[in-house]
Amino acid sequence: MDNRDIGGQSMDKRFAVILAAGKGTRMKSKLYKVLHPVCGKPMVEHVADEALKLSLAKLVTIVGHGAEDVKEQLGDRSEYALQEEQLGTAHAVKQAKSFLAQEKGTTIVICGDTPLLTAETMEAMLSEHQKHQAKVTILTAHADDPTGYGRIIRDETGAVVKIVEHKDANDAERQVNEINTGTYCFSNEDLFRVIEQVSNENAQGEYYLPDVIEILKNEGQTVAAYQTPHFEETLGVNDRIALSQAEQFMKRRINHQHMKNGVTLIDPENTYISPDAVIGEDTVIYPGTVIKGNVKIGADATIGPNTEIVDSIIGDRTVIKQSVVCDSEVGVDVTIGPFAHIRPLSKIGDEVKIGNFVEIKKTVFGDRSKASHLSYIGDAEVGTDVNLGCGSITVNYDGKNKFLTKIEDGAFIGCNSNLVAPVTVGKGAYVAAGSTVTEDVPQDALSIARARQVNKEDYVKNIHKK
Repeated sequence: MDNRDIGGQSMDKRFAVILAAGKGTRMKSKLYKVLHPVCGKPMVEHVADEALKLSLAKLVTIVGHGAEDVKEQLGDRSEYALQEEQLGTAHAVKQAKSFLAQEKGTTIVICGDTPLLTAETMEAMLSEHQKHQAKVTILTAHADDPTGYGRIIRDETGAVVKIVEHKDANDAERQVNEINTGTYCFSNEDLFRVIEQVSNENAQGEYYLPDVIEILKNEGQTVAAYQTPHFEETLGVNDRIALSQAEQFMKRRINHQHMKNGVTLIDPENTYISPDAVIGEDTVIYPGTVIKGNVKIGADATIGPNTEIVDSIIGDRTVIKQSVVCDSEVGVDVTIGPFAHIRPLSKIGDEVKIGNFVEIKKTVFGDRSKASHLSYIGDAEVGTDVNLGCGSITVNYDGKNKFLTKIEDGAFIGCNSNLVAPVTVGKGAYVAAGSTVTEDVPQDALSIARARQVNKEDYVKNIHKK
């Protein structure tokens, strides 16, 4: 961030450390804890994406178990420090020393299993930190049931006196509802100076980050706390139950945002939208719809019910019912479904109709063309104004290789036709129903590739003779 003045103070450089080294045994999973998805996106990625909105000079993720998988997920958005043995939160932060120890500024420490934490909340905590010129600021929240959480004990002036773990708290302290969320911001220099003094003389034999706060407090340094009004943001995910809660909160947050932006969700509780999706105004989404990954849907579209869209672009006024669209591009004024499947790398033009039980794969499908029912069109280039009759199939695979079928503008493919690739049907050509076409069809020609009908008179009478 640039050095803009806030209340006469220049803005510090900002750094963030994400703690993502724990295995997460309570998840009972082969998947490393912070990679469990919430609304289709791994927890740690939610955390990193929000942190990166704070104009950071550096982001360091502490990895341990599943380090390679985390690196693969976050890529070059972060730097990485390895915590080989998990000896507690202070020990984890210490691993970032080589990246941060020489820096001046403010470091925010976030757990990789808090996917609901927003940049706005972190920004509010940072400005509280700045305002009090504190050495450390704790993010706190009000919990209706604070059992199990560390409590924030303040004096009569509202200053933070200490953090008490639940098991160490006396009866009066246990009555306190303000809890420690495990997110902090520190003066970076003080953090790396004091962290060396943290000992592991406790029941767990671990080095705890809150001990840094204790030491700073004893030095007479200012400790501040910012209480977020949104308790659910601070939810740490340790097991599948908390994971489902995070999913609910996140889903609700995403869905509310879309509704505020002018999207109609008929039943938000049964609509699942990725955090990265962009949806235009006056689009209506029916229940049972799942929108995953990077999806862009235009205005005035109708999606669902029971439709899945993954990593695709959908144009304005397009209607998709009871269908699946994956990794493809769909134009404007298109109707798809019910029960159609648009597989990866397809590009569907404008005003196209793809009806029930039609599968399209790796195909360019031109404007105003139609495949209304029961077809498979794969590895094909379909021109404009083409009509594919019921049961049309591009026979693209010979058991070893896949080949291209070209159907040029204005062609008409009769019902139940097989087009055996590589083959081209020319402009305006017709293929008679029931044909198996193995050679190119010239422009404006009619291709008939079927056995001639033979009628055997009195056949039935003769076979029933005794």
